Amino acid sequence: MSAINTHRSVINNSNAQAKTMEKLSSGLKINRAADGPAQLQISENLRAQSAGLSQAIDNSEMAVSLMQTAEAALDEVSRALIQARQVAVHAGNEGVNDQNMLEADQQEIENILEQINRIAGSTSYGHNILLDGSRAGNGVTTGDNLEFIGAGTEAHSSGPGGYGILIRTAATRAIHSGSVALNQAIIDAGEQITVSEGGRTVNFRTEKGKTVEQTLNDLSVAIEEAGLNLDLIRPYPPATSSHAPQAITFRHKEFGSDHSFEVASNTAGLVSAVGNVNFVVKNGLDVIGEIGGEETIGKGQVLTGAPGAETTEGIQIRYTGETAPPGGRAGTVTFSQNSLTFQIGANPNQFSEFSLKSMKTVDLGRGELNDSNFDSLSKIQVLNAEQAQDAIRVIDKAIKDVNTNRGAMGAFQKNNLESNLNYLRIAHENAVSSESVIRDADIAEEMAKFTRDQIMVEASTAMLAQANQNSMTVLKLLG
Repeated sequence: MSAINTHRSVINNSNAQAKTMEKLSSGLKINRAADGPAQLQISENLRAQSAGLSQAIDNSEMAVSLMQTAEAALDEVSRALIQARQVAVHAGNEGVNDQNMLEADQQEIENILEQINRIAGSTSYGHNILLDGSRAGNGVTTGDNLEFIGAGTEAHSSGPGGYGILIRTAATRAIHSGSVALNQAIIDAGEQITVSEGGRTVNFRTEKGKTVEQTLNDLSVAIEEAGLNLDLIRPYPPATSSHAPQAITFRHKEFGSDHSFEVASNTAGLVSAVGNVNFVVKNGLDVIGEIGGEETIGKGQVLTGAPGAETTEGIQIRYTGETAPPGGRAGTVTFSQNSLTFQIGANPNQFSEFSLKSMKTVDLGRGELNDSNFDSLSKIQVLNAEQAQDAIRVIDKAIKDVNTNRGAMGAFQKNNLESNLNYLRIAHENAVSSESVIRDADIAEEMAKFTRDQIMVEASTAMLAQANQNSMTVLKLLG
């Protein structure tokens, strides 16, 4: 019995030594589920999390590279626009330019626009073209007076029928007409007309002997030179007599409730209801309507899907009609969401989206009011002084568009990607550390156990030999 008992101890000590040797050789405290069922489950989950965090770090770094590629291209677009503006300013120097100079300026403008389109169409990361508008929300409108402007990352793609657009109220501009017509007697009396808008003021005084038509021409020039964002509305001059009395009508150039102006006149009713008292003109109205049956926010002529809208949030539509369409149904917008999606976390739904808007000339400088009817950067010309002035306005709007996009890209890179990278690296470090505590062997501790088990195996083996020797002594007695 002593030999059997000692044999059991030898087996136990040998098994303990074998397990300790396995931990030392693999470096792992848990080599199989039997070594620690609960710890194995926890450590495997931590391993999966660690691998996901490691890949998320790589994903974020690649996303930063993509954004830097796009911004480098935008920097070149910005340089090209500044060069185009310089050419337009040169073309506006009407006093010294001849037709050949203007044609040379126009040719340079066209080369610059071609350069911008080339950058927009060729800037890529891998096989992703970045600045042609294909990596943003794109929409096509059907119906009169409708124009798709853009969308953010929150909107969802529409079906083939698109989202219906309902217009309840069309946008209007602040407008004011005097109740008393300007006539020769008022002009000869030296009437003073004051108009204020946007912090700028025109104090205009009529000159005795000038006709009604000449006086209105001078007033229109004074408003334009002062930079007021107003139009003087009047009948077509060749169709009216130069001495015929005319009512004075001012209208703001911008639509919506954000814009108004003030007027005053010596004569009551000419522009202000009470003589020598400023009259604040009622603001215009913002467009009111729906996109896809969901609420919107109207600003000027632009409808924007309201925050929280389930499918149309951020979609922007411009309605240019003067009145709401019959029944309110203006048309539809077919929308496709193609924004870039970056998986920047280790778990589901940990992604971030960004829209890279089109930098093509046809999409830059849109919405800038000008007398030459340049509806985008692609249409600008500098063949005369008036076109040069309007080209500068459109180019300035294009520069603003590019700068806005660069700012949005920089904010996304800094606040979404680079900040997230800092968190991911810390999270990955802690996940690896936690998994190591559970799974990795403590080499010093295991070496101590191995030494103990080695001594116990040798001792138990020696005792097994001693137990067998005792049995031989009993046999001698029998012999």
